[in-house]
Parts: sequence; C-alpha cells; structure tokens
Amino acid sequence: MKIAIIGGGSLGLLFAHYLNEYHHVCLYVRSEEQEHCLSSEGLIFEKNEQKIVHSINTATFSSWEGNEDLTILAVKQYHLPDILQRMAEAAPCYKGSFLFLQNGMGHIKLLDSVKANNVYVGSVEHGARKESLNHVIHTGSGLTRIAIYKGHSLNIMKKIANQFAERFPFTAEKDYESMLVNKLVVNSVINPLTAVLNVRNGELLDNPYYNKLFKQMFNEISSILYMENQDETLTHLENVCRKTAANRSSMLQDLDGNRLTEVDAILGYVLDKADDIGVHAPLTEFFYHSIKGKEY
Repeated sequence: MKIAIIGGGSLGLLFAHYLNEYHHVCLYVRSEEQEHCLSSEGLIFEKNEQKIVHSINTATFSSWEGNEDLTILAVKQYHLPDILQRMAEAAPCYKGSFLFLQNGMGHIKLLDSVKANNVYVGSVEHGARKESLNHVIHTGSGLTRIAIYKGHSLNIMKKIANQFAERFPFTAEKDYESMLVNKLVVNSVINPLTAVLNVRNGELLDNPYYNKLFKQMFNEISSILYMENQDETLTHLENVCRKTAANRSSMLQDLDGNRLTEVDAILGYVLDKADDIGVHAPLTEFFYHSIKGKEY
C-alpha cells in the first residue's frame, strides 16, 4: 500500500519508521534541509538505547499530489488550515483516505470540508522525541486508536493493525468523539502541567504536591467535558503517566524548542466548552495563560 505521511516531527518520523517496513511510505516534510538530511543520511530510529538506520522516501510537502492510498497528517493543529488548502488544490478529488493525528479537538471543525473516501481521526498514546532532523526516539510504547469521522470502512486501518499486532499496535474505536474526549483529558492534564512545572510525566504521580494539582486539574476538566466514567478515565490517565514516566511531554518539548504549542486546540477548546455551559474553570485558565505567556 502507498502511504503518505505529512510532517517531519516526532510522530511523523515514528510512523514513517514502522509503516515503512510493510508499505511504500513517502514522508513529506516542510523544509528542504530536513528532506536533504533524511534522503542523504536515512532515518535514525532509537528505542531502548538501540539504534537502527534505514532509508526512507522523502520529499517536500509542496510535491504531494494525492497519489497514495492513505495520507497521514502528523502536523500541529495550527498548521492544518494552510495544509488542507494546499491539499485541496493539489488533489480536489482525492480517492484515498486521510488519517488525522492532532492533539486536542480544535481541528475537528476543519474536517467537514475534507473530501476523501474515508476520513479517520486517531489518538496516539506512544511517547516519541525528535532528537534531530532525521533522528527519533521511541520513548514509550502505547496504542494508536483509530475511529471513522467520515466514511464507512476501516479496512485500510485494519490491514495495518494486523501487521503490527505487538510492536506498534492499532485498535479501532466505534465513536470518534468519545475517543478524542478521552485523549483530550490526557492532553489537558499531562501536557500543561509538565510544561509549566518543567517536569517529566512521571513526576505528576511521584511528587505528592504535583499529584494533588494533577487530580484537581482532572476533576475540573472532566466535569466540564461531562465524563461519564471518571474513575475509569482517571485510571487510564495515571496509566499513561506511568507508561511515559520518563517522557518530556510534547508541549514541554515545544516550549524547550521555542515553538508554538497546541494549547489553543487543547485547553482553549476546554475553556470554550466551559463558557458554553457557564462554568468557571480557574485552574484551566491559569495553565492556559501560563502557557501562552511562555509562548509570548
């Protein structure tokens, strides 16, 4: 199967490594510098201090024409509007499928205009860190959850799932909204707290003072989002923290690299929901404005 991966960040590199084993993958990146680095030096994949270097087909995003069966968008939410406009111009009648891997839920409103046979959304629970233009470290294993946003078939994703049962597992979810809300809770608690406190994920459980903040933030956000199974969701959140204990969250990595974060798509979405139902969200506001202040 031909697969396009849009985005040369940590997730783009991670998915390119695994999917390239069984499929014809082309990784589309923004800069010519990264394209040249990947083309000339290969993709360096690291896990458990073991490194693998292999070649990967790479091109700049401007050359994407929609020739692949599946296009995976592994870019920040704030890049999507421009990217979707360019893709609609390049392939107005795209016959393949799209998979969107953004954090938060701010991007959902953009997907109604996307034309494809199937539009999937995903929730990635792996930990990954981009060390350089062509070097990614798989820091924590997890699941990639997939659900249909538009369309009627998950056959493409099921085919991929069958190939990676243990090493890079995929699972199908029936309801995209509940899947993304569960992921939103994880992102809304772990990412802002670790980014503001400048700590690794595991410290939110190990440090009793940070853990109190962790639970208070969860309680506030879960009430705004009307989580039905709060105990189950909290357990899942804690498990994600344990599995990625050594990770620096993506939001913390963005701040470390002087990049914009996805706080608007994550906490901004939660604050909009709070306004809709007339609920005050002091902790969410505090962490939202703290992150925006660090971006300033």
